[in-house]
Amino acid sequence: MAASGFGKRSAPDQAPRTRDDFAHLPVREAAIASHIDRLPDGAAVDIKTLAKEIPAYGQQAVQTALNNLSDAGHLRRIRETGGEGRTQWVTRSYFSRTARDDAWWEAFLGEGGDASAPASAPAPARSVAYEALVRLGRTEPRLSLSAAECSALEGLAYEWLRRGVAPDDLVRTLAAGLPGVVHHPGAFTRTRLTEKMPPEAPSASEPPPSRRRVMECTGCGVPGRPEALPGGLCRGCRGDGPGLEPTGPADVNVRAYVSELRALARTSR
Repeated sequence: MAASGFGKRSAPDQAPRTRDDFAHLPVREAAIASHIDRLPDGAAVDIKTLAKEIPAYGQQAVQTALNNLSDAGHLRRIRETGGEGRTQWVTRSYFSRTARDDAWWEAFLGEGGDASAPASAPAPARSVAYEALVRLGRTEPRLSLSAAECSALEGLAYEWLRRGVAPDDLVRTLAAGLPGVVHHPGAFTRTRLTEKMPPEAPSASEPPPSRRRVMECTGCGVPGRPEALPGGLCRGCRGDGPGLEPTGPADVNVRAYVSELRALARTSR
């Protein structure tokens, strides 16, 4: 796993996983994308780690593949403060098995990058709830559920997600501390979903603490505004000319963020 706060983050509202998610990509890119897609949130997805985990490709090949995945809309690297009043900057790699265009990623950047669907859009969250129940059976065979049972329990699972529980945490909680034999997985899971239901999340009436965020080039890490990083890549990494110096209309906040990033880089040398 990456250091706390760093590493992979799943983008919201992805389509359910299928065997053809990356069929549109070249073989190398598809293999690396499939590997990243299966990793849990928080896993290290830097070049060296991926090259160790996927022996078929060296570091240079992995770097090129990550650039191509960024250009195809599956990956963006974003540097942001930790939130909740913390000032530490962390770099997170947001991954989406569903390819997204630049406009989607720019909107996502502006929304704060929360990895859960908004409460006003329950349909995608319900599909995530169903998928979590399917994954529960694959993670813990004693709780293998039928399609009918997944549908029947989807509403309860969705309520967990609505209250702020991540899908991975939902699966871990349901699968923890099982008896040796589970005779009725559906009834057992329903009981756990009901009795272990977490409390309501804090009211959304109060705005969350502001989080400062800047997109980075997937290839070299230079910060820039989304419109200056088409496909998540600067001009140099796209092969269109010299590397990027952030440009665009004057934006005091963005310029302040970039200045702070550069100061952090100097102090870390």
